[in-house]
Amino acid sequence: MLIDNEFTVAQPVEKVWEFFGNIPQVAQCLPGARLDEELGEDSYKGKVGVSMGPVKMQFDGLAKVLQRDEATKTMVIDGAGSDEKGRGNATLLLTAKLAPAAQGTKVSMQQDIQLSGAAAQYGRGMISDVSAVLMAQFATNMQARIAAIESGADLSTLGAAKSASGFAIGLQALRMALMRVARRFFAPYQPTAR
Repeated sequence: MLIDNEFTVAQPVEKVWEFFGNIPQVAQCLPGARLDEELGEDSYKGKVGVSMGPVKMQFDGLAKVLQRDEATKTMVIDGAGSDEKGRGNATLLLTAKLAPAAQGTKVSMQQDIQLSGAAAQYGRGMISDVSAVLMAQFATNMQARIAAIESGADLSTLGAAKSASGFAIGLQALRMALMRVARRFFAPYQPTAR
């Protein structure tokens, strides 16, 4: 399934692109992600933990940067992982594209996600909502980390992003789903301009 997310970072494109070039720094901003080992040739080994309602999964996996295009500020990353308890697998093809925005840099992320096992029981809407929540947290963490780098602060005080809380993500995703339903329900009743 294809999921698109966008967010803005209050930093110039060149600075955000430079940050994206450091995959260990990027991984520290993603809730629930941990980079364990750099394998060389832009390949990495790590873990990603995600909670979706009552299901909490911890994926061991590999990620590889397939493409870095300086001219278009586009990066493509391929990832695959298996749940530690054997309850499923996930693959991801992530395309990130940066563009100038009025308040810094617009980051567009397209995720082609394939799930099997326990995680596959959730519908596209729930997975899209969870992805949106995680990307919002990622954007906040990335902004804080870039600002800390700019100011020369000790990055060890920031640490890694906190694990993705299933309860908090579930509540936010539920709110997003309810808003989507309400928009569909009330759309036919909107007054039209005459």
